Formats: sequence, C-alpha cells, structure tokens
Amino acid sequence: MLSPDQIAFYRENGYLMVEDAVNAEQLARLREITYDLIEKSRGVTESGDVYDLDEGHSAERPRLTRIKLPHLQHPYYWEVLKTSRMTEVLTALLGPDTALQTSKLNTKAPGGGAAVEWHQDWAFYPHSNDDMLAFGLMLEDVDQANGPLQVIPGTHKGPVLSHHAPETGRFCGAVDPDDPLFDVDKAVTLTGKAGSMTVHHVRTLHGSAPNLSDRNRLILFYECRAADAWPLVGSASYAKLAQGGGQALWDHFAEHIITGNMTMEPRATAVPMRLPLPPAPDAGSIFKTQKSGGARSVFTPRERAPA
Repeated sequence: MLSPDQIAFYRENGYLMVEDAVNAEQLARLREITYDLIEKSRGVTESGDVYDLDEGHSAERPRLTRIKLPHLQHPYYWEVLKTSRMTEVLTALLGPDTALQTSKLNTKAPGGGAAVEWHQDWAFYPHSNDDMLAFGLMLEDVDQANGPLQVIPGTHKGPVLSHHAPETGRFCGAVDPDDPLFDVDKAVTLTGKAGSMTVHHVRTLHGSAPNLSDRNRLILFYECRAADAWPLVGSASYAKLAQGGGQALWDHFAEHIITGNMTMEPRATAVPMRLPLPPAPDAGSIFKTQKSGGARSVFTPRERAPA
C-alpha cells in the first residue's frame, strides 16, 4: 500500500516511482510472454492490430515500437493488473472503483528505438474528470541510455498545451518545442530496476528519447481511470466503439472494470481540455499520429539529452 507521503507526492508533482510493483514470479512470466510475442513478430512485415514495427524490422532482426493492447493479446497481462501490488496503488490514487482505459507495451529496440515526443495523455482522450493515470511497469532495467520516461513535475495542475501542428491545424499528438509554456529543462528522468513502476497523472507532460543502448527497453503501460470518468467526444478509440451502438460501448466499459463497480452517473469537474480534432491522417498509434500529424521533435535535430 502507498504511504501518505507517497500519495501526497503524487498529488503535488503528478508522478511517482513505485518499487516491486510485481513479484519475481509475475515479472518472469510477463517477460516470457513478451519475448514470445516479439519472437512471433519475425513473420510480420507491416504494422497491424498487434504490432507497430520500427524502422529496420526484419525476420532476422525484429524491431518494434509497440505491442498493441497487450491485455487482449494474452490474458496474463490483464490478470497481473488485478492480482499484483498495482491494484493497491490504483485504488490508493483513484478510489475503489477503477477501470482500464487502454494498454500498450512499448518495446523500444536497441540502437535507436523510436522516441516518444512530449505530450499529455489528456490531449488524446478528454473525460468528464481527470482522475486518470498511467502505470509504466518496467520489464527490464531502465537507465539513462535506453530511453527512459521523462516527466515535468507539476504540469498536471496547469493548462492543456496545444498538441496541434501549427502548419496544418491537425492534431499531431505532441507539443510544439517552442511553446512558451513547455520547459523541458525542468524534466525529471525516471529510471529503475525491472519490476519497478512509474505512475503519471493523465495531464502530466512526459516523453522519452530514443533507445541508444544495446538493450531492449520494455515498459508495459496501463492507462487507467476512475470508473466515474466518462469519455467526451473526439477520442478516436471511443468513436470506433460507438459505431457498434450503446450496448457495445456499455459492454466495453463493463469488461474493463479493474476494481469495484461501474456507474451510470459520470462525475464532471472543471478541468481544461482540448479536443483531438481534426485527427492526424494516420492515428493508429501515438507514433503514427506524431509522424503523420507533423509533430516537431524535441529530440532531433536539437538532440536534447535526458535531464
């Protein structure tokens, strides 16, 4: 369970580091499943519903940016979320009724695995309230060299910065490096041993540099919400679900409850928001959104080093 000091730190800074979020057995099983999925990607030649391929991917040298929705690719990713210390952290920060927003397994390959440009998750999917967060469970050790997550403390209390490309006005999923409200010099780098977990608020500015090491950087992300935080118009993922009608949307929410119960009474709070519209030409993942949307890079050509 989190201590009062840890909870207070998260509330004030918008992020937290938690050690030993899973036990040794759980970590070993997650690694086994993940490396098996990477191995199976050798026969894949283009990005699809399971894999986002990185530049240079081949059968001889599999290189991925992401395994999509891992909780749908293998049931253990869902099981471990509900049976590990992660559940205790979740309820301590969001309350007894919680749900999974989405999941992803960012698999930055060695030798230049793709950067994730600076952004706020909130820009992608505004909800009726912002009691939402992301867990980043480290499946391998993460250090300065292999593209660790970086956050800017306190930005969860500030505005939602523009994530639209100035040239086109389209949503590009990243902030402009020249935005006067964006101060990367205040960034904190989050490193840790395998089994450790980062936590960041849905409005916290964050990003990660390319993986310049000779090791994988495997981080399993769970994006979670309080059950009474309901999505607003504009989120591409919910737009697809809504095409199936109200029952499909309801069933989806019910299937993604982690702890407690659903509610039909959304809680609305006064939070800043921008809609992610018009969408990028390719919104299949954050990598594709940032690339096709014309996001400007903080990491190149400026080549900023982690703080």
